[in-house]
Amino acid sequence: MEWIDVIILGLVQGITEFLPISSSGHLVIVRDFLAIDDLNGLAFDAVLHFATTAAVMVYFRADIWNLIQVALRKLGRLPVNEKDITLLYALIIGTIPAAILGVLLESYISENFRSSIIVAAVLFLTAFFFMYTEWRYYLQPAHGELTLKRGLLVGLFQALALLPGMSRSGSTIAGGMLLGMTRYEASRFSFLLAIPITLGAGSKMALDLLKQDGGVVNWTMLLVGSIIAFVTALIVIHFFLRFIKKYTLWPFVWYSVILSGMVAYVHFLT
Repeated sequence: MEWIDVIILGLVQGITEFLPISSSGHLVIVRDFLAIDDLNGLAFDAVLHFATTAAVMVYFRADIWNLIQVALRKLGRLPVNEKDITLLYALIIGTIPAAILGVLLESYISENFRSSIIVAAVLFLTAFFFMYTEWRYYLQPAHGELTLKRGLLVGLFQALALLPGMSRSGSTIAGGMLLGMTRYEASRFSFLLAIPITLGAGSKMALDLLKQDGGVVNWTMLLVGSIIAFVTALIVIHFFLRFIKKYTLWPFVWYSVILSGMVAYVHFLT
């Protein structure tokens, strides 16, 4: 792996992790395009995910600190705000589906679905999912607040992101919208919901790097790639949340369609 590859992968991860366009899918495509196949690709990608998780934790540090205080107050049997405790429980419940399915299916999916053409197919299907979501949202705008049931159902949507090409943020934002949440509320919940899963996945793969037999890990490259992903993700989170307050998912529909078409063209006709 060259330094330019590290920079590109860091930028791709930072830009795509919290946009509804699939960071894992983009990493697969970029790796295929640049013919990058060293440095334990899956582990390197996971470290980049760990970096972007750190970014969302920094961005939502006030919310996280508030949730920690809510948990401590609840354990101490002290009064808590009803919305805050609902958010905490919804995040816990919503994490369970992806955690269980991730443990059961991650290895199989990584071995059998990690290719550009599969990513292209999933991106194309994702575009139709977003189209349907926007159509439903237009007919029946946001009509409900976050509940434990909605948290669990959004968690099920999050499990779809095990497929390369299915955006984790996209699936949870669209899922939240279908369940009656506003685009902004669904986005905020999506970003907070990402923390336990991506933190766990990143930690697991980082440990795999430490345990690997043979091969040399260039920790300097990992560090630089992670810093690039972290800084880029902070910027993207800020601007995406401002964007989603005013606009729809349609730009990401067209982006997914165009990208999937380009990947399919390169795969079959070149």
